[in-house]
Amino acid sequence: MEHSFALYPMSAAHIIARMDDQARREHELAHWAAWQDKADTVWGWQTPAGKVRADRRANLFVELGRMTSQSVVLEIGCGTGEFSWRVAPRVGRLHATDFSPELLHRCEARLRRECPEASVVFERQDAMAMTCAAGSFNAMFGCSMLHHVNVALALREVCRVLKPGGWCVFSEPNMLNPQIALQKNVGFIKRRVGDSPDETAFFKWEMERLLREAGFVDIAVRNFDFLHPFTPPSLLGAVSALGEFLEKVPLVRAISGSLILCARKP
Repeated sequence: MEHSFALYPMSAAHIIARMDDQARREHELAHWAAWQDKADTVWGWQTPAGKVRADRRANLFVELGRMTSQSVVLEIGCGTGEFSWRVAPRVGRLHATDFSPELLHRCEARLRRECPEASVVFERQDAMAMTCAAGSFNAMFGCSMLHHVNVALALREVCRVLKPGGWCVFSEPNMLNPQIALQKNVGFIKRRVGDSPDETAFFKWEMERLLREAGFVDIAVRNFDFLHPFTPPSLLGAVSALGEFLEKVPLVRAISGSLILCARKP
C-alpha cells in the first residue's frame, strides 16, 4: 500500500522563533568564550557573602529536589562547577552539563580537584534540545540558567528527561528586585556587569505559569535571598538573619533578589 504525506510548511512565527533560539545559542557561546576567565567574578560566588549564598542554594537544591545518596541527578548550566562540587558528593551520580565547552571544561577541572571521589558525568548539552533519554533522572537542578534560554522549551525538556515523580529545582533572578530590573533592562549596565545579550529575569507568577504549561505539578515558587554578594564579612550574620526575616514579610519579600522554584513531574 502506498502512503502519501502532505507537507505543511512551518508558520512564519515558528520560523522566526527557531531563528531567535539559534541566535540566542550563538550569543551565549560567544559571550562565555570571551568572559570565561571572569565568570566567577561576574556571578559573585567567590566573595564571603557569595559563598554563604552558594551554600544555601546548594542545600535548597538537595532538599527541594528530594535528592538522596542513590539519586541520579541532572544539572543544567553547571558553569564553572560552583554548585556541582557542592551537590555531587551528596547524590548517587551527577550529570553536570553546560552548553559552553569552555565553562564545562572548567567545571570538570574543578570537580576533579574538589571532590574526586564523587560520581560525575560531564556532558555538553543544549538545555532547549537535550540528547538525554526520556525518564533518565530522579531530580535536576540549575542555578540562574533558565534566564539564558528559551525557558518554555527548556522546561519541556526537563519534564521529558525526568522520571515520573522526579523533581526539578531552580533559582533565578527576580525581575521585581530594583537592581535586577535595571541590570537586565538597561543596555549599558547589562554590558558593564557582564550579562550576556539575551539574558533576562522572571516574575514569580510567570514562572508558575511556565512550569504548569510544561506539564509539572506541585509547583512552588517563592521569593528568597536579600543577601548581596558584596556584603562586608563583618555584617554577614546580621544581614543574613535580616534577609531571612524579610523573606517572610508580605509585600517586602516581593523585591527579593531571587526566586527559588520547584515542581514535580506527574
